[in-house]
Amino acid sequence: MNGTITFAAGVGAFVISYTLLVPLRRWALRWDLTDRPSRRKAHASPTPYLGGIAIKLGTLVPAAAALGFADQRITAILLAAMAIGMVGLIDDVRPLQPFTKLAVEAVAAIGVVSSGVHVTLTGGWLDGALTMLWMVVMVNSFNLLDNMDGALGTVTMVTAAFLAGTAFVSGEPSLGLLLIALACTSLGFLPHNWAPAKIFMGDSGSLFIGFALACSAVLLVSGRGPDATIAGLLLPTFVATVDTGVVFLSRVRAGRSPLVGGTDHVSHRLRRMGLRTRAVAVVLGLAAAVAGGCCLAMALQWISPLATAVVAFGAAVLFISLLQGCGRQHADRAPKTRGIRERRH
Repeated sequence: MNGTITFAAGVGAFVISYTLLVPLRRWALRWDLTDRPSRRKAHASPTPYLGGIAIKLGTLVPAAAALGFADQRITAILLAAMAIGMVGLIDDVRPLQPFTKLAVEAVAAIGVVSSGVHVTLTGGWLDGALTMLWMVVMVNSFNLLDNMDGALGTVTMVTAAFLAGTAFVSGEPSLGLLLIALACTSLGFLPHNWAPAKIFMGDSGSLFIGFALACSAVLLVSGRGPDATIAGLLLPTFVATVDTGVVFLSRVRAGRSPLVGGTDHVSHRLRRMGLRTRAVAVVLGLAAAVAGGCCLAMALQWISPLATAVVAFGAAVLFISLLQGCGRQHADRAPKTRGIRERRH
């Protein structure tokens, strides 16, 4: 892939995202498509939800213009991510039943698997089933991660950038360009979403991001052994995986449904430990950078896939265990700090 084309795609993604967010914010306020303040939310005024549209267009337009439809795997990822993003947009405007969203996510995952994007652990039909299940779980894990100003945007920017490097090293330049576009569109989104946020990405953005990153990770481990597959799937989704693990265990122990929203995510726990909202986003971004750097180092054959898988899995378990006790006594209490918000799950 020509470096000039990749650079142009990245610049285009940033410009589209950054500039489009201004009219989207005005339209959302005019149409009352906002997240309203409440006792369990910290923002002081209605905040628009339509940021996900800029993220989708900022990624898809440059990627489609540069790549066309030559690679059926990339085409399948783009079309399926767009479909899931559209469902997320509908959910932002008029909340859908969880089963409806899960059904669309499953169909989209099946479409991507059918294009040849799947893990190769067993060599049979089970690989497709495992891939589909993992994609659906990760889509919703990234959706859950969008719970604080700047958090998911920062994690996406860092993760997509490192995953793009991994793609180029692994001989997947088309995927690398797509991920560069995603990283740059997230960079364009962040000035508008940095605390205090002027606009939220909504489910349309978080579901799109989760699906795109999950599919990209799967494509890069296809044909690899179990150790490289485990490490290659866990590292790009490390922050989202830990957050989901913390929330799931804490709510199960408390006898609450994991599907009900709350302020017991990793970001909220870090905030209650004394970090400011912007600092929390930076910490999550640094965690994503360490995980992404390990993924890239593994692709460069600087570290062993087996050792990477063991360390990554152990680190995830350790962080989930440690974070269980951070702010547990306040998990059901609404935070008093600007920038923290409870999202619909």
